[in-house]
Amino acid sequence: MAHGISDGERRAQAKPWRLRALFLAHRGDLLGFLIRKVGAVDAPDLLQETFLRLIRHDRLDAIDDPPAFMKRIAVNLARDFARRRRTEERRLQVGDFFVELPSAEKSPEELFEFERRSALLRKAIEQLPPRCREAFELHIYKDTPLKEVALRMEISDRMARKHVSLALRACRDALRSPSE
Repeated sequence: MAHGISDGERRAQAKPWRLRALFLAHRGDLLGFLIRKVGAVDAPDLLQETFLRLIRHDRLDAIDDPPAFMKRIAVNLARDFARRRRTEERRLQVGDFFVELPSAEKSPEELFEFERRSALLRKAIEQLPPRCREAFELHIYKDTPLKEVALRMEISDRMARKHVSLALRACRDALRSPSE
């Protein structure tokens, strides 16, 4: 123990520098992996969460292979993310957004709310990327099965699902109240 600093204190002081070096050395590879697994939109958030979990680890010095440990964190986060998305997509019903026209007996407030929600949906759909909007409209408005959407648009089934999922997410986000 030199100059009154214990080995534990020395390791604690060195931890930020080791973490920074790990981050700089491996962020590109981890980001590329996450982009392949969850897409470019969500990958940066998962990369950040990977490093946050690494930082929170109490015994970084006890990890034999920190890059492999980070990769395992990223793999687990990507798996959890994909599982959450699948669950959301199963729960996400088009009927949640596209309601029947209100009957004539509805109050002015209910009619106003219907018009407000319809306008929000129209705006969200108009703001979608063109290919995403095309897939969404074929699937939702023309009741075209996703496999047929993919064939018509000359894209993979997976890409057709992604387009429709993105559009549904945009619709859901548009209808969320500001307080949520």
